[in-house]
Amino acid sequence: MAHWLITNTTYGTWLPGDPRGSVTSVREKRDNEGTTPSRREHDLPEEPYEEHLPGLQRSAERLMKGPPIYLSLPQAERVLMQFQETAIFRGWTLVAVSIMSNHYHLIVIVPDETDPARVLADLKAYASRVLNREYGKPASDTWWTSKGSTRKLKDQCAEQNAIRYVVERQPNPLVVWSAERGRVV
Repeated sequence: MAHWLITNTTYGTWLPGDPRGSVTSVREKRDNEGTTPSRREHDLPEEPYEEHLPGLQRSAERLMKGPPIYLSLPQAERVLMQFQETAIFRGWTLVAVSIMSNHYHLIVIVPDETDPARVLADLKAYASRVLNREYGKPASDTWWTSKGSTRKLKDQCAEQNAIRYVVERQPNPLVVWSAERGRVV
C-alpha cells in the first residue's frame, strides 16, 4: 500500500508568481544555475519554490475566469464528508484531513498501483460535484486549482510527521479530522 500526502489550493488563491513562492511550469534560467544548454523546468518534485515574480502574478490574475474561491465552514465540512465518502467508495484509507479556507492537506493510503494524480483528481471531482450541487457552480467553473501536490510518504516516520503537519500545524483550519482522533477542535 502507498501512503500519500495530497495538497491542493482553491481556485485563484495562490497564483504563479505569488510572494509566498509558487511552483510553476515556467522554463527559464535562474541566476544561480550557471550556463546550461537547455532551460530548466521548475515544477518538479524537490525543486525550490519560485520567488515572487510580480509580472507572472499579474498575468495569472488577468487570466482568471472569476474571483478567488475561499471555502466557508459549512463548505469545508461538506468537503470533508465527501473526501470520506470518496475514500470508502474507492477502497482507500483516509488517515488525516485539514481544510483551510484556501487549501487542504490530506493523507490517504491507496493500493500501490494507484496513480496519485488519479487520487487527487477523484477527490477534487467528487468534492466539486457536491459543492456545485449544494452551493452552485462558481464563476470560474471550478473550485480548485488545476494541479496539486502528491508526495509519497516513504516510511512510518514520514507518515507520522505528515500526520502532525496536517492535524496540528495548519494555520486557521476550518475542519481537522484524523482516523485516530476523529474531529479535532
